[in-house]
Amino acid sequence: MAFLSSSPPLLRALAARDYVDPTPVQAAVLDPGAAERDLLVSAQTGSGKTVAYGLALASTLIGEAERFERAAEPLALVIAPTRELALQVQAELSWLYAEAGARVVSCVGGMDPRREQRQLAEGAHIVVGTPGRLRDHLERGRLDLSVLRAVVLDEADEMLDLGFREDLEFILQATPTERRTLLFSATLPRAIVTLARSFQRDTMRIEVANRDGGHADIEYRAVRVHPREISHAVVNTLRHAEAPTALVFCNTREAVRHLQSSLAERGFSVVALSGELSQSERNQALQALRDRRARVCVATDVAARGIDLPGLDLVIHADLPHDAEALQHRSGRTGRAGRKGVSVILVPASRRRRAEQMMAVAGIVPHWSGPPPANEIRRLDQDRLLGDPLFTEEAGEEDTALAGVLLGRHSPESVAVALARLYRARLPAPEEVSDPGFAQPRREPRAEPRSRMPAPSGNEPGRREPDEGGAWFRLNVGRATKADPKWLLPMLCRRGGVTKGEIGPIRIFERETKVQIRQDAAARFAKLVRGTEIAGIRIEPVGAPDPALPVTRLPRRERGRKSV
Repeated sequence: MAFLSSSPPLLRALAARDYVDPTPVQAAVLDPGAAERDLLVSAQTGSGKTVAYGLALASTLIGEAERFERAAEPLALVIAPTRELALQVQAELSWLYAEAGARVVSCVGGMDPRREQRQLAEGAHIVVGTPGRLRDHLERGRLDLSVLRAVVLDEADEMLDLGFREDLEFILQATPTERRTLLFSATLPRAIVTLARSFQRDTMRIEVANRDGGHADIEYRAVRVHPREISHAVVNTLRHAEAPTALVFCNTREAVRHLQSSLAERGFSVVALSGELSQSERNQALQALRDRRARVCVATDVAARGIDLPGLDLVIHADLPHDAEALQHRSGRTGRAGRKGVSVILVPASRRRRAEQMMAVAGIVPHWSGPPPANEIRRLDQDRLLGDPLFTEEAGEEDTALAGVLLGRHSPESVAVALARLYRARLPAPEEVSDPGFAQPRREPRAEPRSRMPAPSGNEPGRREPDEGGAWFRLNVGRATKADPKWLLPMLCRRGGVTKGEIGPIRIFERETKVQIRQDAAARFAKLVRGTEIAGIRIEPVGAPDPALPVTRLPRRERGRKSV
């Protein structure tokens, strides 16, 4: 399927970059039914959404004309959550609109605001920026949005997570009422939908995200590790994969510093990204990765938001992410634009249950194993040496002459040994690691009850035992709204596509209810209930309730009442 953009200069720009067929999100926004409408788009990072909204804006900004008129007040505004993402968007829109003569200006925190002020004064067709810096320019009268035709909110869910809601509302209120508003988000939680209702008109909702969780082009691996061997497991995972570029996630700045130092000592070309670095330092780190002067980046979640590293084939979660959404966001740095990628989750025994719940909620089914052993890495090194292009490339005169000198002074065996030493010397040594070997969740047979009388509980008659590997979900109904297992249970089965036997304890509190879904059914349940709200009842994944709290038992007089 070819691109359907009506803008000749943009089509030429796409052809020059060998764009042949649109990605699903690009095809969706270019559908004739989406023309000139406000769009609420759910699309994963790496799905080509920057080019998607660049193409979608063309009809509004330039129509069928060949070039823009002289730059003055901006015609389009793109708001992104981080500096890195905003600068990437600016670069992407610059080549897409280059033949149309567009002037694309960035306004981001960490850069010189006076330079941005001069660029805005010189005129711009498209402005790309972060919420805080854009608001600052607006308040100082440096940014005029009076003739704006379109606004794009890129990765809106992240902007709300980072606390930019007030800034976004301030900026949107400063724009003309008659404008297009395109809102792109990896997920569509209630806060995003509410924001869209406040600032969009005649909205067309487009969902092209993978509803099965994660990217189809990402292979997930869960690696069992001993807590004291996590850095060794990272070393061996990097050495086993030998990916051109790898991204390793830690939860804190201190952990980033420690792991970067540890990898550098072992001979890896490694850089770090964390909130404590200046913008200049972060730019230098990213450029080192793009130039292949560095092969590994150790980063926190905040520092890695929105970054796009070409050729990133491997993501390692040295620290378990805080939730399923963070897991998918981290992993989504790889497997982009049709490339294959690998996401490796290091799981200590103490975090196994949490990891399994998180992956179930995300709809991820990983391959479990221990860390790559040192002897396997040495075997791979041997295979890589034997297959090195050095042995198949045509030899030059100088190479042939030097080879003759070497063979004249040393035996062929000595020359081969020296080559093997040189090859190994440039590789970080693998670490000796062990596999904790903890088994997958196992359901123990239940003991026969001492009495034939069923134990009373908040569920169906007969107690439902907790599942060690199950995932917990929260419902926004409780005792105050007459929540009752007699109607909750069939409702959960109907909406979540599960059986009664796959539902564990149901714990009813005053304002909410928590229910556990068996491990092997949790991913299916999460997929079906995600983002839905029927009859005012919303279901969302959460952590387990306090185990000290008992399963709710309704008074005897309530058990016989008809469900509400």
